[in-house]
Amino acid sequence: MERQLVLDIQEHLKGFVFSDTPNLFEAGSRTKQERFIAHNLEIPKYINEFWTSRQRQANSLHEVSYRACFKPQLPNFFIKIFTKEKDVVYDPFSGRGTTAIEAALLNRNVIANDINPLSCILSHPRLFPPQIPELKKRLDEIEIVNDFESEVDLSMFYHPKTLAELLSIRKYLSGQRKSGKEDSLDSWIRMVATNRLTGHSKGFFSVYTLPPNQAVSCESQIKINKNKNQRPEYRNTKEIILDKSTDLLKDVTKSQRAILESISEKALFLTEDARHTSEIKSNSVQLTVTSPPFLDIVQYADDNWLRCWFNDIDIENVEQTITMSKKLDDWREVMGDVFSELFRITKKNGWVAFEVGEVRNGKIKLDEHIVEIGINAGFACECIMVNEQIFTKTANIWGVKNNENGTNSNRIVIFRKR
Repeated sequence: MERQLVLDIQEHLKGFVFSDTPNLFEAGSRTKQERFIAHNLEIPKYINEFWTSRQRQANSLHEVSYRACFKPQLPNFFIKIFTKEKDVVYDPFSGRGTTAIEAALLNRNVIANDINPLSCILSHPRLFPPQIPELKKRLDEIEIVNDFESEVDLSMFYHPKTLAELLSIRKYLSGQRKSGKEDSLDSWIRMVATNRLTGHSKGFFSVYTLPPNQAVSCESQIKINKNKNQRPEYRNTKEIILDKSTDLLKDVTKSQRAILESISEKALFLTEDARHTSEIKSNSVQLTVTSPPFLDIVQYADDNWLRCWFNDIDIENVEQTITMSKKLDDWREVMGDVFSELFRITKKNGWVAFEVGEVRNGKIKLDEHIVEIGINAGFACECIMVNEQIFTKTANIWGVKNNENGTNSNRIVIFRKR
């Protein structure tokens, strides 16, 4: 069966025709083929739009903002091809938990790892989706105290009444965690509140600011307020948490709740260096789907300083531990150690789908470097997939201009452990 999968994936990609239109008479896009030479081997490269990035195609449970995350359709594509139900799916750079959540929804066992503790805060609670009435009851039980003082001046972000509510919720959650009483409802509230701290609509606690996957400095927010001639308006934090929760849960069916409950019993969420994950058993993972930090393109800690404050996380410690290598050689060395660990934990005939991009205006093609790194670790490189899609505003912000025809590319290197 596994051998046939290897043959089928190549044939499948060669003949793949993508169509995301209800018009049956409109032709879809066909796969283009190229070749890449590495270690004196010809590595096939398949270029097409293999999945849609449209939000409607993904479960609403994924809709948690986080910088530098791929769409759920990406892990879905590989999970369905390379795994069966109850197989173990892993992501060593989990971020908001896209791979883990998608795998869980598809009834796969999950392991998620990210050295940034915010990752677990944003992902693990979604394996325990609450009932809205129970969530409302818990929120109503949180006492709002108006005389709390924040150790950080946040008046440029929040109305005084909003800040009082936010500080009260923060103190409640901190107390629950320190006393060991934090349950799945508390963790859900923490997750949603963390996601609603700042944003650019009335669905967030803050005044208008950058999108929710970035947090500007206090000084920068003061300038934004001045330029827009705005002052923080009152936001009802509990109502916002309930509204966002309703949105997150709108697509989650009764059967999916049962699947998530079952998967949660064995799910493993780690906050380790991806090079050293001793808690993961050797030869246990059927599929890894991941995307690593891309050199110095995205400043994770800077973007998340307010979320770290809310969750009592030492931001300086996070900055020191997250791998953000500015030099390609340093990045390659770190990824080499990551792949050695992936080889240890991957089952025979298991798979790795390693998504990378072109950075620095396309001058560095990380997929070509990853091919060599994976082969050196012992994997066989089956192919490179390039998923081309309409160029996005987010990619523009990062400066990731992958080609000249207005498209944004996911570049995924596919490995197998023979």
